[in-house]
Amino acid sequence: MENVILTDELIEVTGLKNVTINEPFFQGHFPGNPIMPGVLIVEALAQTGGIAAALVEENKDKLGVFTGIESFKFRRQVVPGDTLQLEAHIIALRRGLAKVSVKATVEGQIAAEGEIKFAMVDVKK
Repeated sequence: MENVILTDELIEVTGLKNVTINEPFFQGHFPGNPIMPGVLIVEALAQTGGIAAALVEENKDKLGVFTGIESFKFRRQVVPGDTLQLEAHIIALRRGLAKVSVKATVEGQIAAEGEIKFAMVDVKK
């Protein structure tokens, strides 16, 4: 993720990823027809969601550890030249757990969406 934009009192976070043909995963996924692997889109959304959860005051010194994924759908392929907009909106925070609604779009079209869960753990210093 290259840029992070904070909005709505740190309840929503938006990130941007410029997808280029120079990404090493395109060499094998797939030769002659490069498509960003879905697992990397999920990871980018998890990082965006983890940032959103960690910016909430009660989680100030915590790290969001990915614990689950729900209702996830891929709706569009992501290819070299696309700019992936990553959005995360916190929908629940309780007792060290966070649930975040996430969405990845390209030019306003949904590429992937779902919900990601985190356990908020203390960061060792």
